[in-house]
Amino acid sequence: MPMDAREIETMIKEALPDAEVTIRDLAGDGDHYAAEVVSEQFVGKSRVEQHQLVYGALQGKMGGVLHALALQTSPPK
Repeated sequence: MPMDAREIETMIKEALPDAEVTIRDLAGDGDHYAAEVVSEQFVGKSRVEQHQLVYGALQGKMGGVLHALALQTSPPK
């Protein structure tokens, strides 16, 4: 069963409460999403570390229920 965009957003915000999260369904199938996540918790972290925080928030659903997530992360400007 595909993941809902709201579920992805909720999981990210639970792990990164200050995050601004924008989710787009790329294919309309609930399996391919793009996410932009902006959070103070990314300050001083490499892009890989930022992505690891987001993937950790998804609690192992990446690559399973959630097939693909094009991810852009950044600290606030």
